[in-house]
Amino acid sequence: MILPRATENPPQPSLVVIGNFDGVHRGHVAVLQTAVSEAERLGLVPVVLTFHPHPAEVLGKKSLKALTTSARKVELIEAVSDRLRVEVLPFTLELAALSPDEFVEGILLAQLGARVVLVGDNFRFGRGRAGDLKRLVELGNALGFTAGAEPLVADAEGPLSSTRVRRVLETGDVEAAASVLGRHHAVTGVVVHGDHRGRTLGFPTANLEGIPEAMPADGVYAGFARQGSALLGTCVVNVGARPTVERPHAVEVHILDFDGDLYDSCITVEFVLHLRNQRKFDSLDELKVRIADDVARARAALIP
Repeated sequence: MILPRATENPPQPSLVVIGNFDGVHRGHVAVLQTAVSEAERLGLVPVVLTFHPHPAEVLGKKSLKALTTSARKVELIEAVSDRLRVEVLPFTLELAALSPDEFVEGILLAQLGARVVLVGDNFRFGRGRAGDLKRLVELGNALGFTAGAEPLVADAEGPLSSTRVRRVLETGDVEAAASVLGRHHAVTGVVVHGDHRGRTLGFPTANLEGIPEAMPADGVYAGFARQGSALLGTCVVNVGARPTVERPHAVEVHILDFDGDLYDSCITVEFVLHLRNQRKFDSLDELKVRIADDVARARAALIP
């Protein structure tokens, strides 16, 4: 977190990259790698400035579920380079009330020692979103730092963006999401007691609640389940309502070849393949046959 710094101990001169970095996708990674290289060339400390919670949440505007939690975002950014210093600035109404000049002088210069500032083309800052890239450049010219925009990184399908990841997740295309992210999309939740129907069908499930990340579309997926850094195994994940047994929306994880007690623990699910859409079966026996097929497909695809 950013803390007030004593004036007699000024911050090290830095190159500051500002952004939300939701998902820390391949486009973000490319920008961060460039920032590290440029900071090294200039003899500056590479700093990533991001915010938590999302400004839209604090300002009462519609906000989407993040692709990653704030803590996970920091981990992913730090994994790009051990030279990167991540500063998570608490976004408050007081921060939102700062003018563009106050934000630059009080945060970027006084606290971060910015000599170079890199932002996106559509970057806005300061009270009422009054500041933009043009104003940032003007302030840099007046106050002794340089400012510029990092172009969006693209592939054959278009720009790599968090919006694109959300769009493909909404269709259940977790493979396309992984292509943009550079890793499988993952969510984490707490295992709670369900109705134990999966166990009676021969496929016990861990029922997840309290998931903070964006979910893919309702459907059945194959992936991996982890507890911390430990791999629990390949899994089949049902996301959505359970029409055959007329139960509400749920996230149910069947971990292949696993027999253990996970209640009240946190597990992470990585979505690798979309197996099928949800449908209502005529009987529990038909549902059981289809689940067995889901498990066989997951085993064939993900277990060597």
